[in-house]
Amino acid sequence: MKEIELKYGCNPNQKPSRIYMENGSDLPVTVLNGRPGYINFLDAFNGWQLVKELKQATGLPAATSFKHVSPAGAAVGLPLSETLAKIYWVDDLGELSPLACAYARARGADRMSSFGDFIALSDVCDVDTARLIKREVSDGVIAPGYTEEALTLLKSKKGGNYNVIQIDPSYVPDPVEKKQVYGITFEQGRNELDINGDLLSHIVTENKDIPEKALIDMKIALITLKYTQSNSVCYVKDGQAIGIGAGQQSRIHCTRLAGSKADNWFLRQSPQVMGLEFVEGLGRADRDNAIDVYMGDEYMDVLADGVWEKTFRKKPPVFTREQKQEWLSKMEGVTLGSDAFFPFSDNIERAKKSGVKYIAQPGGSVRDDAVIECCNKYGMVMVFTGIRLFHH
Repeated sequence: MKEIELKYGCNPNQKPSRIYMENGSDLPVTVLNGRPGYINFLDAFNGWQLVKELKQATGLPAATSFKHVSPAGAAVGLPLSETLAKIYWVDDLGELSPLACAYARARGADRMSSFGDFIALSDVCDVDTARLIKREVSDGVIAPGYTEEALTLLKSKKGGNYNVIQIDPSYVPDPVEKKQVYGITFEQGRNELDINGDLLSHIVTENKDIPEKALIDMKIALITLKYTQSNSVCYVKDGQAIGIGAGQQSRIHCTRLAGSKADNWFLRQSPQVMGLEFVEGLGRADRDNAIDVYMGDEYMDVLADGVWEKTFRKKPPVFTREQKQEWLSKMEGVTLGSDAFFPFSDNIERAKKSGVKYIAQPGGSVRDDAVIECCNKYGMVMVFTGIRLFHH
């Protein structure tokens, strides 16, 4: 197929719309089900590049959950603990395949943002992963292939209209890419940067001890940032992104936004949240919304008399600021990546509050010394990659 006609572009008034190969060759994708739109394909192609590189960098199956051309989550296929399986609402599915674990992690880290996502998978979609996708609110999935049973499950989703795309894993794009803005053509060489061990060898702090797990997390952070709208910052722990701050004009706002998401990920594992008793039949999305409000400053929106009864079987106590801070003080071993240098040490101070121990950033600020000094104060390990990862 040389082109796919789309219903419209980013918005319904933007017609005509299509995707095609400018050189006249066949497209490297096949639509197996549904009718993906313009934004669906943008998410699909960005997501596919991300998971393909994660698989190459770590050797593990990878998945990402994309929303509006930035990942809401990204992860590799490490086993889930009982706690993670419970907070990701997959504890009823039994033991999951590595690929399904990757998607459960990618979807589960920030379930509010992942609602209605477009999924990218590095490997052939198996039935475990399809079962997980089948029951989530999602727009579609792209993968290099699908088992027969998995494809049957996915085709039955959304009344038979779920978007399923297969991509040729051997496809290699041209080394120069183009796009138009306001009728003017932009051209640049593709960002083919290889996120590898050599890139992470320049340690600038007094502490130079980076365990293998942290090196993997650094690769996950940097590859995720490579396909996240800039400015961007990414917190990673145990093989998955736990907080992504995308598209902020200020670096510290990226760090705060991503840090608050990382905090929420950890707060969901607290006894106060794990012990919430929901009314029978309440859907996963409603539970996610209730948890998000309960953990925030507007908790009375779900705890007021006459309101809590619609969500909880038993009225939960207020999750106090002091209780939250006490729980968050236990978070440790987190990795932080940034797509450009940290201009001030306030980013490090904020990162410390979310348990950050390892940092990967380009370096090159006139205040690098102050940033390094702040890392040394907390015994952090920081790597200067020398490479910026802006994505627009």
